[in-house]
Amino acid sequence: MLREGVMPSEPTFPCVIIAAANIAALGKGKSFHAYAFKSLGDQLNVFIGNALISFYAKCGSMDDSLLVFDKLHGRNVVSWNALICGYAQNGRGKEAIELFERMLVSGFRPTYVTILGLLWACNHAGLVTEGYSYFNKVRLKESSLLKPEHYACMVDILARSGRFKEAEEFIHQLPFEPGIGFWKALLGGCQIHSNRELGEFAARKIMALDPGDVSSYIMLSNAYSAAGRWEIASTVRREIKEKQMKRIPGCSWIEIRNKVHVFLNKDCKHCQIDEIYSALRICIQHSLDSEVASILMEFNI
Repeated sequence: MLREGVMPSEPTFPCVIIAAANIAALGKGKSFHAYAFKSLGDQLNVFIGNALISFYAKCGSMDDSLLVFDKLHGRNVVSWNALICGYAQNGRGKEAIELFERMLVSGFRPTYVTILGLLWACNHAGLVTEGYSYFNKVRLKESSLLKPEHYACMVDILARSGRFKEAEEFIHQLPFEPGIGFWKALLGGCQIHSNRELGEFAARKIMALDPGDVSSYIMLSNAYSAAGRWEIASTVRREIKEKQMKRIPGCSWIEIRNKVHVFLNKDCKHCQIDEIYSALRICIQHSLDSEVASILMEFNI
Protein backbone atom coordinates (compact mmCIF):
# COMPACT_ATOMS: atom_id res chain seq x y z
CA MET A 1 0.00 0.00 0.00
CA LEU A 2 2.74 2.43 1.00
CA ARG A 3 4.98 1.31 -1.87
CA GLU A 4 2.20 2.20 -4.30
CA GLY A 5 1.92 5.65 -2.78
CA VAL A 6 -1.45 5.17 -1.09
CA MET A 7 -1.52 6.88 2.29
CA PRO A 8 -3.36 5.01 5.07
CA SER A 9 -6.45 6.61 6.55
CA GLU A 10 -7.66 6.36 10.15
CA PRO A 11 -9.67 3.13 9.57
CA THR A 12 -6.55 1.44 8.17
CA PHE A 13 -4.61 1.48 11.45
CA PRO A 14 -6.98 -0.61 13.63
CA CYS A 15 -6.98 -3.33 10.95
CA VAL A 16 -3.20 -3.66 10.71
CA ILE A 17 -2.72 -3.30 14.48
CA ILE A 18 -5.22 -6.10 15.16
CA ALA A 19 -3.47 -8.24 12.52
CA ALA A 20 -0.17 -7.71 14.36
CA ALA A 21 -1.87 -8.56 17.67
CA ASN A 22 -3.19 -11.86 16.33
CA ILE A 23 0.36 -13.09 15.69
CA ALA A 24 1.92 -11.23 18.65
CA ALA A 25 4.21 -9.31 16.28
CA LEU A 26 5.39 -6.70 18.78
CA GLY A 27 7.91 -5.04 16.46
CA LYS A 28 5.45 -4.66 13.59
CA GLY A 29 2.72 -3.36 15.87
CA LYS A 30 5.04 -0.77 17.41
CA SER A 31 5.97 0.46 13.93
CA PHE A 32 2.25 0.82 13.10
CA HIS A 33 1.77 2.72 16.35
CA ALA A 34 4.66 5.04 15.49
CA TYR A 35 3.34 5.60 11.96
CA ALA A 36 -0.14 6.41 13.29
CA PHE A 37 1.38 8.85 15.78
CA LYS A 38 3.42 10.49 13.00
CA SER A 39 0.45 10.68 10.60
CA LEU A 40 -2.37 11.60 13.00
CA GLY A 41 -0.64 13.16 16.01
CA ASP A 42 -0.92 12.12 19.63
CA GLN A 43 -4.72 12.46 19.71
CA LEU A 44 -5.51 9.04 18.29
CA ASN A 45 -9.18 8.18 17.90
CA VAL A 46 -10.79 5.63 20.18
CA PHE A 47 -10.80 2.86 17.56
CA ILE A 48 -7.03 3.04 17.06
CA GLY A 49 -6.53 3.41 20.81
CA ASN A 50 -8.63 0.33 21.60
CA ALA A 51 -6.75 -1.69 18.98
CA LEU A 52 -3.43 -0.64 20.55
CA ILE A 53 -4.62 -1.55 24.06
CA SER A 54 -5.51 -5.06 22.87
CA PHE A 55 -2.33 -5.34 20.81
CA TYR A 56 0.07 -4.56 23.64
CA ALA A 57 -1.90 -6.80 26.01
CA LYS A 58 -1.74 -9.76 23.61
CA CYS A 59 2.01 -9.23 23.32
CA GLY A 60 2.33 -9.27 27.12
CA SER A 61 3.34 -5.62 27.32
CA MET A 62 0.78 -4.47 29.89
CA ASP A 63 2.68 -1.30 30.84
CA ASP A 64 2.38 -0.05 27.25
CA SER A 65 -1.26 -1.14 27.15
CA LEU A 66 -2.03 0.85 30.30
CA LEU A 67 -0.10 3.86 28.97
CA VAL A 68 -2.23 3.94 25.80
CA PHE A 69 -5.38 3.55 27.91
CA ASP A 70 -4.49 6.41 30.26
CA LYS A 71 -3.65 8.76 27.37
CA LEU A 72 -6.73 7.86 25.32
CA HIS A 73 -9.36 10.57 25.06
CA GLY A 74 -13.00 9.59 24.70
CA ARG A 75 -12.56 6.13 26.22
CA ASN A 76 -15.59 3.87 25.82
CA VAL A 77 -16.60 0.56 27.40
CA VAL A 78 -14.57 -1.32 24.78
CA SER A 79 -11.44 0.45 26.05
CA TRP A 80 -12.09 -0.75 29.60
CA ASN A 81 -12.93 -4.26 28.41
CA ALA A 82 -9.73 -4.48 26.36
CA LEU A 83 -7.55 -3.61 29.34
CA ILE A 84 -9.44 -5.84 31.79
CA CYS A 85 -9.17 -8.79 29.39
CA GLY A 86 -5.50 -7.95 28.88
CA TYR A 87 -4.86 -8.18 32.61
CA ALA A 88 -6.78 -11.46 32.64
CA GLN A 89 -4.75 -12.90 29.78
CA ASN A 90 -1.51 -12.02 31.56
CA GLY A 91 -2.55 -13.46 34.94
CA ARG A 92 -2.81 -10.09 36.70
CA GLY A 93 -6.10 -10.61 38.50
CA LYS A 94 -5.72 -7.95 41.18
CA GLU A 95 -5.06 -5.23 38.58
CA ALA A 96 -8.12 -6.40 36.63
CA ILE A 97 -10.27 -6.10 39.77
CA GLU A 98 -8.89 -2.64 40.56
CA LEU A 99 -9.59 -1.51 36.99
CA PHE A 100 -13.12 -2.91 37.14
CA GLU A 101 -13.83 -0.95 40.32
CA ARG A 102 -12.33 2.14 38.69
CA MET A 103 -14.61 1.56 35.70
CA LEU A 104 -17.71 1.53 37.91
CA VAL A 105 -16.62 4.71 39.71
CA SER A 106 -16.14 6.38 36.31
CA GLY A 107 -19.79 5.73 35.50
CA PHE A 108 -19.39 3.02 32.87
CA ARG A 109 -21.87 0.14 32.89
CA PRO A 110 -20.20 -3.25 32.43
CA THR A 111 -21.17 -5.52 29.57
CA TYR A 112 -21.14 -9.32 29.43
CA VAL A 113 -17.58 -9.05 28.01
CA THR A 114 -16.50 -7.04 31.06
CA ILE A 115 -17.83 -9.66 33.46
CA LEU A 116 -16.29 -12.51 31.47
CA GLY A 117 -12.91 -10.76 31.49
CA LEU A 118 -13.21 -10.17 35.24
CA LEU A 119 -14.04 -13.82 35.96
CA TRP A 120 -11.28 -14.94 33.61
CA ALA A 121 -8.84 -12.72 35.53
CA CYS A 122 -9.92 -14.19 38.87
CA ASN A 123 -9.56 -17.67 37.40
CA HIS A 124 -6.02 -17.18 36.11
CA ALA A 125 -4.89 -15.54 39.35
CA GLY A 126 -6.53 -18.16 41.60
CA LEU A 127 -8.85 -15.57 43.18
CA VAL A 128 -11.70 -18.00 43.86
CA THR A 129 -13.49 -16.01 46.58
CA GLU A 130 -13.35 -12.79 44.57
CA GLY A 131 -14.60 -14.51 41.42
CA TYR A 132 -17.52 -16.13 43.25
CA SER A 133 -18.37 -12.82 44.91
CA TYR A 134 -18.49 -10.86 41.64
CA PHE A 135 -20.47 -13.60 39.91
CA ASN A 136 -23.11 -13.62 42.65
CA LYS A 137 -23.36 -9.82 42.64
CA VAL A 138 -24.04 -9.81 38.91
CA ARG A 139 -26.47 -12.73 39.22
CA LEU A 140 -28.49 -10.81 41.82
CA LYS A 141 -28.37 -7.35 40.24
CA GLU A 142 -27.95 -7.81 36.47
CA SER A 143 -28.53 -11.45 35.63
CA SER A 144 -29.22 -10.54 31.99
CA LEU A 145 -25.46 -10.00 31.58
CA LEU A 146 -24.70 -13.64 32.36
CA LYS A 147 -24.29 -16.05 29.46
CA PRO A 148 -23.32 -19.74 29.48
CA GLU A 149 -19.66 -18.68 29.14
CA HIS A 150 -19.80 -16.96 32.54
CA TYR A 151 -21.24 -20.04 34.23
CA ALA A 152 -18.60 -22.23 32.55
CA CYS A 153 -15.88 -19.90 33.80
CA MET A 154 -17.19 -20.27 37.36
CA VAL A 155 -17.07 -24.06 37.04
CA ASP A 156 -13.47 -23.72 35.86
CA ILE A 157 -12.61 -21.45 38.81
CA LEU A 158 -14.03 -23.94 41.32
CA ALA A 159 -12.56 -27.03 39.64
CA ARG A 160 -9.07 -25.56 39.27
CA SER A 161 -9.03 -24.74 42.97
CA GLY A 162 -10.10 -28.30 43.87
CA ARG A 163 -13.55 -27.33 45.14
CA PHE A 164 -15.26 -30.19 43.32
CA LYS A 165 -18.32 -30.50 45.52
CA GLU A 166 -19.17 -26.85 44.91
CA ALA A 167 -18.45 -27.25 41.19
CA GLU A 168 -20.81 -30.24 40.95
CA GLU A 169 -23.54 -28.43 42.88
CA PHE A 170 -23.06 -25.39 40.65
CA ILE A 171 -23.52 -27.51 37.51
CA HIS A 172 -26.65 -29.21 38.91
CA GLN A 173 -28.18 -25.80 39.72
CA LEU A 174 -27.63 -24.34 36.24
CA PRO A 175 -30.72 -22.74 34.68
CA PHE A 176 -29.95 -24.62 31.45
CA GLU A 177 -28.48 -27.93 30.31
CA PRO A 178 -24.67 -27.88 30.63
CA GLY A 179 -22.74 -28.20 27.39
CA ILE A 180 -19.34 -29.68 26.64
CA GLY A 181 -17.47 -26.62 27.93
CA PHE A 182 -18.73 -27.22 31.48
CA TRP A 183 -17.61 -30.83 31.58
CA LYS A 184 -14.25 -29.94 30.03
CA ALA A 185 -13.72 -27.34 32.75
CA LEU A 186 -14.53 -29.95 35.39
CA LEU A 187 -12.28 -32.53 33.71
CA GLY A 188 -9.41 -30.02 33.57
CA GLY A 189 -9.67 -29.45 37.32
CA CYS A 190 -9.78 -33.19 37.93
CA GLN A 191 -6.53 -33.55 35.99
CA ILE A 192 -4.83 -30.92 38.11
CA HIS A 193 -5.92 -32.49 41.40
CA SER A 194 -5.90 -36.16 40.28
CA ASN A 195 -9.61 -36.68 40.94
CA ARG A 196 -9.91 -39.80 38.80
CA GLU A 197 -13.51 -40.82 39.50
CA LEU A 198 -15.05 -37.42 38.85
CA GLY A 199 -12.71 -36.91 35.89
CA GLU A 200 -13.91 -40.13 34.31
CA PHE A 201 -17.52 -39.09 34.87
CA ALA A 202 -16.89 -35.71 33.20
CA ALA A 203 -15.05 -37.34 30.28
CA ARG A 204 -17.91 -39.76 29.67
CA LYS A 205 -20.33 -36.82 29.62
CA ILE A 206 -18.17 -35.12 26.96
CA MET A 207 -17.98 -38.28 24.87
CA ALA A 208 -21.75 -38.69 25.03
CA LEU A 209 -22.30 -35.11 23.86
CA ASP A 210 -19.61 -35.25 21.15
CA PRO A 211 -18.19 -38.72 20.40
CA GLY A 212 -15.75 -37.20 17.92
CA ASP A 213 -14.09 -34.84 20.39
CA VAL A 214 -10.54 -36.21 20.57
CA SER A 215 -9.41 -33.75 23.25
CA SER A 216 -11.65 -35.38 25.87
CA TYR A 217 -10.11 -38.79 25.13
CA ILE A 218 -6.62 -37.34 25.51
CA MET A 219 -7.52 -35.60 28.77
CA LEU A 220 -9.04 -38.82 30.10
CA SER A 221 -5.93 -40.79 29.11
CA ASN A 222 -3.71 -38.23 30.84
CA ALA A 223 -5.86 -38.41 33.96
CA TYR A 224 -5.49 -42.21 34.09
CA SER A 225 -1.74 -41.91 33.51
CA ALA A 226 -1.40 -39.38 36.34
CA ALA A 227 -3.26 -41.82 38.61
CA GLY A 228 -0.89 -44.64 37.62
CA ARG A 229 -3.60 -46.62 35.81
CA TRP A 230 -1.45 -47.26 32.75
CA GLU A 231 -3.49 -50.13 31.28
CA ILE A 232 -6.69 -48.08 31.12
CA ALA A 233 -4.76 -45.08 29.75
CA SER A 234 -3.35 -47.33 27.03
CA THR A 235 -6.86 -48.60 26.24
CA VAL A 236 -8.13 -45.04 25.78
CA ARG A 237 -5.16 -44.22 23.52
CA ARG A 238 -5.83 -47.35 21.49
CA GLU A 239 -9.46 -46.30 21.11
CA ILE A 240 -8.27 -42.98 19.67
CA LYS A 241 -6.20 -44.81 17.05
CA GLU A 242 -8.96 -47.29 16.20
CA LYS A 243 -11.43 -44.46 15.61
CA GLN A 244 -8.77 -42.63 13.55
CA MET A 245 -9.29 -39.48 15.57
CA LYS A 246 -6.77 -36.70 14.99
CA ARG A 247 -6.05 -33.66 17.08
CA ILE A 248 -5.14 -30.35 15.44
CA PRO A 249 -1.64 -29.67 16.80
CA GLY A 250 -0.95 -26.51 18.74
CA CYS A 251 1.86 -24.23 17.65
CA SER A 252 4.28 -21.75 19.15
CA TRP A 253 5.73 -18.69 17.51
CA ILE A 254 8.35 -16.07 18.14
CA GLU A 255 9.12 -12.79 16.40
CA ILE A 256 12.78 -12.18 15.50
CA ARG A 257 13.80 -9.09 13.53
CA ASN A 258 10.22 -8.39 12.44
CA LYS A 259 9.75 -11.94 11.15
CA VAL A 260 7.39 -14.38 12.86
CA HIS A 261 8.64 -17.98 13.14
CA VAL A 262 6.02 -20.69 13.76
CA PHE A 263 6.85 -24.08 15.32
CA LEU A 264 4.90 -27.31 15.70
CA ASN A 265 5.73 -30.32 17.85
CA LYS A 266 8.37 -32.44 16.04
CA ASP A 267 8.47 -29.81 13.30
CA CYS A 268 10.87 -30.52 10.44
CA LYS A 269 9.66 -27.99 7.86
CA HIS A 270 11.34 -24.80 9.08
CA CYS A 271 13.94 -23.42 6.65
CA GLN A 272 16.56 -23.37 9.44
CA ILE A 273 15.60 -26.66 11.07
CA ASP A 274 19.20 -27.99 11.16
CA GLU A 275 20.47 -24.90 12.98
CA ILE A 276 17.50 -24.99 15.37
CA TYR A 277 18.06 -28.61 16.40
CA SER A 278 21.79 -28.00 16.68
CA ALA A 279 21.16 -25.12 19.09
CA LEU A 280 18.67 -27.25 21.04
CA ARG A 281 21.24 -30.03 21.42
CA ILE A 282 23.78 -27.53 22.76
CA CYS A 283 21.22 -26.18 25.27
CA ILE A 284 20.28 -29.70 26.40
CA GLN A 285 23.92 -30.70 26.78
CA HIS A 286 24.66 -27.52 28.73
CA SER A 287 21.69 -28.27 30.99
CA LEU A 288 22.90 -31.83 31.56
CA ASP A 289 26.46 -30.65 32.25
CA SER A 290 25.15 -28.13 34.79
CA GLU A 291 23.02 -30.80 36.47
CA VAL A 292 25.95 -33.22 36.68
CA ALA A 293 28.21 -30.46 38.01
CA SER A 294 25.72 -29.60 40.77
CA ILE A 295 25.53 -33.28 41.82
CA LEU A 296 29.34 -33.53 41.92
CA MET A 297 29.55 -30.40 44.06
CA GLU A 298 26.87 -31.73 46.41
CA PHE A 299 28.89 -34.88 47.09
CA ASN A 300 32.25 -33.02 47.08
CA ILE A 301 33.51 -35.09 44.17
